[in-house]
Amino acid sequence: MGRGKFKSKPTGRRQFSTQEDLLAGTSTRPRTFRQKEAENEEEPEVVSGDESGEESDGETKKKKGTQGIIEIENPNLVKPKTLKARDVDVEKTTELSRREREEIEKHKAHERYMRLQEQGKTDQSKKDLERLALIRQQRAEAAKKRDEEKAAKEKKKAETLK
Repeated sequence: MGRGKFKSKPTGRRQFSTQEDLLAGTSTRPRTFRQKEAENEEEPEVVSGDESGEESDGETKKKKGTQGIIEIENPNLVKPKTLKARDVDVEKTTELSRREREEIEKHKAHERYMRLQEQGKTDQSKKDLERLALIRQQRAEAAKKRDEEKAAKEKKKAETLK
């Protein structure tokens, strides 16, 4: 029965896998993390007193696909170097990356600029202070003018009451 390139979703014919099918591996559903976890829980390895841990260490799991090859042949793979506590050099300083250095320099420059800004030594702060002085002068003149007008009104009001 040809249905063309795009087939409709088989919502009416769903097949649900049972737990036994999942554990047996006969299910058509893809393996998931939960299934692997379930397998690990149901099949715990019991080591008897006669068996040693050397046998379990000697067995290595075979990796699927190219993962085994990639581990061996990847030149960019950096294996973490483990240091013992006695080998650690406390006095040695770690080198910062370029981004970290630039960010620290940027932060210090910003702090330096803000300090100069507070002291009024930058061009922007000088312009702001000039503008502020001009505004204060205008406000003082306006307040003086209002006081004069208020005094004139009161004087005129006093004359009209007499």
